[in-house]
Amino acid sequence: MSQSLKRQVLSAFKKLHRTRQYVFQGDDRALLAGRHKINESFQQNRNETNEEEIRKMINLAVEVDHELRTNVIQAQKRDDNVFELRITPETTRLDNVMFDPDAVVEAPRRRRNDKSTGCCGGAAMAALEAEIESRKK
Repeated sequence: MSQSLKRQVLSAFKKLHRTRQYVFQGDDRALLAGRHKINESFQQNRNETNEEEIRKMINLAVEVDHELRTNVIQAQKRDDNVFELRITPETTRLDNVMFDPDAVVEAPRRRRNDKSTGCCGGAAMAALEAEIESRKK
């Protein structure tokens, strides 16, 4: 294995550990589990000699790092039914679309020769239609 590849492996290893410390800050159990998982994964592949496989594993480590930084949110229970979230600047945020209770939900189109009335015998759709009708009154 080339020196450059060895540096990339070590860099990915260190970066995963730094990410683990950042994402799971204050959660000793998650920090320990993350450390064991990272060390175990790198230890299992320590004797890999195929450079193409090593590059794939480095890419996987980079992707895992990105997923941890952007998609993991810590939540701590403060009071009854109250949670405090730790959202970092890197956390992916999506647009929040308000629910419209007056929205009209159309029935799904039936396929040709489909004898069923829906996934659950039509009960769910019938209940939804009844709810819509009751709101209109």
